[in-house]
Amino acid sequence: MTETALIVGAGQGLSAALARAFAGAGMTVALAARKPDKLAGLAAETGARAYACDAGDAASVAALFDALDGDLGDGRGGPDVVVYNPSRRLPGPLVDLDPAKVEDLIRVTCFGGFLVGQQAARRMLAKGAGSILFTGASASVKGYPEHASFAMGKFGLRGLAQSMARELAPKNIHVAHFVIDGRIAPPGGAEDAGAAKPESMLDPAAIAETYLAIHRQPRSAWTWEVELRPWVETF
Repeated sequence: MTETALIVGAGQGLSAALARAFAGAGMTVALAARKPDKLAGLAAETGARAYACDAGDAASVAALFDALDGDLGDGRGGPDVVVYNPSRRLPGPLVDLDPAKVEDLIRVTCFGGFLVGQQAARRMLAKGAGSILFTGASASVKGYPEHASFAMGKFGLRGLAQSMARELAPKNIHVAHFVIDGRIAPPGGAEDAGAAKPESMLDPAAIAETYLAIHRQPRSAWTWEVELRPWVETF
């Protein structure tokens, strides 16, 4: 039976590489974003379906999964692998941050992960299998100066993933968190981005291969967290 994959927060960076990797592995792919029209090219390339979804809104997330149940449903209960990718940044001195903007950032970066994870888990519990993968960052484990709001969101997402992994692993649902420790090269590549040291940027296709490998891990040797960084990066 063909596996299905859902990528929430789809765009032209890592999520596009994930869509290509999953489609290349023979999966049926669904892409979700606030503006799905921008995904037309990627959807055509990968054979994916594109859906509108505000990841931080409970009703919108529920509607997304309901739509998937109808469009991709094969009686097995939703996607086999779900990736949560959205995040926002709001740099600036702590005393100058707009509370409303910080609240919105946390809603998208962290709370949306809960909403998507909850909907995915409900379906995966019913069928007894699945993978839920969360995209983190350096800020998931290290709070940087003038990036308090981003650290709040990413720390929260990491905590969610850890708690979910401990709760759901015994029920055959693999939850994993990815610390992307470095800049991801844009679609044109590190050279086109004008990077002084192209090898200091992560290749999104290489990252995507790791997501696919984690989804395919034998359950006798699961991992709940992976750190990925370029070989020239210090840590």
